[in-house]
Amino acid sequence: MGFADVGHDGFVSEEQEIARLTAWVHGRVQGVGFRWWTRSRALELGLVGSAGNLADGRVEVVAEGRRDHCERLLTALRSGESPGQVDTVVERWSPPRGGLSGFAER
Repeated sequence: MGFADVGHDGFVSEEQEIARLTAWVHGRVQGVGFRWWTRSRALELGLVGSAGNLADGRVEVVAEGRRDHCERLLTALRSGESPGQVDTVVERWSPPRGGLSGFAER
């Protein structure tokens, strides 16, 4: 039904709300398989978007999909289970923009 699933009561549950997560991952996250790992987690969660290296050494992750799935991706980014060394993850939530398909490594 578009951007969100409407329950039988006519209201959208927060878990099913479609959201856009932008996360900037600080640490030793370039050249260690971090983007591939992030892409794998995102695809497992049914998210679309990308993970790309930034010139300053961070990785920018953009993901759209169910908010609860985006939150699970954010938890995974902070879990310490990823390749490399994550020091900090800064997040920003916004309405979905759409137009994304798959999950790209940039």
